[in-house]
Amino acid sequence: MTTQTWIPVRYGAYVTCILASCIALALTTLSVWWLAIALPALALSALGTWDLLQPRHTVSRNYPVLAHFRYFLESIGPEIRQYFIFSDTEGRPFSREQRRIVYQRAKNTLDKRPFGSLLDMDHPGYEWINHSLTPVDHSHTDFRITIGSRCAQPYSTSIFNISAMSFGSLSANAIRALNHGAARGGFYHDTGEGSISRYHLEGGGDLVWEIGSGYFGCRDEQGRFSETRFVENATRDAVKMIEVKLSQGAKPGHGGILPGAKVTQEIAEARGVTAGEDVVSPPSHSAFNTPIELLEFLDRLRELSGGKPVGFKLAIGHPWEWFAIVKAMLETGRHPDFIMVDGGEGGTGAAPLEFINRLGMPMLDALLMVHNTLVGTNLRDAIAVGSAGKITSGFHLAKTLALGADWCNAGRGYMFALGCIQALNCHTGRCPSGVATQDPQRGSKLDVPLKSERVFHYHRNTVQALGNLIGAAGLQDASELGPDHIIQQSSQTEFRTYRDIYPFLEPGALLQGITGYELFDHYWEEASAREFGVPSSVIRFSRNPVR
Repeated sequence: MTTQTWIPVRYGAYVTCILASCIALALTTLSVWWLAIALPALALSALGTWDLLQPRHTVSRNYPVLAHFRYFLESIGPEIRQYFIFSDTEGRPFSREQRRIVYQRAKNTLDKRPFGSLLDMDHPGYEWINHSLTPVDHSHTDFRITIGSRCAQPYSTSIFNISAMSFGSLSANAIRALNHGAARGGFYHDTGEGSISRYHLEGGGDLVWEIGSGYFGCRDEQGRFSETRFVENATRDAVKMIEVKLSQGAKPGHGGILPGAKVTQEIAEARGVTAGEDVVSPPSHSAFNTPIELLEFLDRLRELSGGKPVGFKLAIGHPWEWFAIVKAMLETGRHPDFIMVDGGEGGTGAAPLEFINRLGMPMLDALLMVHNTLVGTNLRDAIAVGSAGKITSGFHLAKTLALGADWCNAGRGYMFALGCIQALNCHTGRCPSGVATQDPQRGSKLDVPLKSERVFHYHRNTVQALGNLIGAAGLQDASELGPDHIIQQSSQTEFRTYRDIYPFLEPGALLQGITGYELFDHYWEEASAREFGVPSSVIRFSRNPVR
């Protein structure tokens, strides 16, 4: 079905009001009672016209008149919102409280709440940060870290940035708004594996260029990696770091096909493919096959880019494959400048339900494994570690940093700042907020100056919230956050710190073989720097062992 066939549905209420007012006004010549219909219809027609002209609410611009029914339900109160708009069901990936925080901070409105907490503070699983009697003022602090200190062009980044979301998944105006907001706030915008589009370059924001298995933006005609094309993009001033995507949290180990009908001229231009032809993203890379080859590939990218920080993103799956990469670092002396850990709860425009719910390690567990492995091999100080997965608030930042991350990225939080209402139509192209669509009539309704302002405010207010939290805890810097600062209630009569809940390796423990951690003891020795193979112990206990 073409996009145009949906226009009457979106504008149906508005057009109906106009027609009703015209007919009713004409019939007033027969009876004055027709004014009872004409006047309300005229008022709704005026409201619909205002909806089309105002820039603040993209949903109203795409659904004039009709959108106000949704806004009415939202305005009634928390009870109605809970059951009709923001119900916390399995199909809604974010809670009411999380979305409320994002919307208020993006609109730069007060996030104060009367009558105390809405959370059940006596419920097992409740988490908090203990405060100090000697607090510190961090209300105007911009927390930053430097990545790639050994590179010719190291990069100083904010502690909170925009996760990978490609042009093609998001609309042109959504990309514009994100990039303008990032430029104003001094944080980076990850391109996603769809490469660098013209819209990524308009706002002047810093870019992290993500390269996936399709090598978009750096591929030859056969879809293989092209050094020439890579240099053209990697040496752009806007590109600050290069990130090779090994896997992503939302659909790890899953390739994809972008049908030719969706490959517009703009998408083809950004990805280096032919417009109108199917584009395949293979499940795995063709530029390397072993852990050592991966590290050699990263070193080559660093050299070709002129010395910019180069790293990789992965969602943790088989632990022995991650251990194999670290063993390759120890054996060769090569290592990435950074690692982005993507949690299994990460989002995407569309993925099989089993992949979304049952594939990939959750973010905190994956982050802890990466952090522990690098600490246990004395590599942690040489490699910066970022993390992403349902991070929307200052507290989410705090607990992720406490478990070992140096910085965090967010995707859906910034989408909410753009006006996403979680209509769950990302895969259909019928996004009512103009964020996740390639329909130019829908996407063009997203007002770039206004939404970029909200992206900026969301980032600033969330980082400020983190500063307020660690200041109340008496910490001088976000880097001082550790597992002792986050508390979790394990039962109605017991609470424990993250240090009590999670295992933490001592520096060099893996090299000395004294981890005391069953996962490392079981798989570390069998992992090989020369292959991503299955350990013999796994084969031995499989249902149909290879003979």
